[in-house]
Amino acid sequence: MKNITVTVDDETYRRARIKAAEQDTSVSALVKRFLGELASGETEFDRLARQEREIRARIHRFDGGNRLPREDVHERGT
Repeated sequence: MKNITVTVDDETYRRARIKAAEQDTSVSALVKRFLGELASGETEFDRLARQEREIRARIHRFDGGNRLPREDVHERGT
């Protein structure tokens, strides 16, 4: 495992800390993930396509027969 040092301006660091907090992680973890994705050669499109496949693979019990009846879909609140 290698350590690296990166210098960024104060505003960039502040925004990175906010993003990290929103994702319940650290700035270091965000940078590590970014560099890993960059090194893997996976484009944003590829990443999203992979995530879609992973999500679809977790859906087991849905089929066209799981639709709501027409009356329920168009039911108006009273």
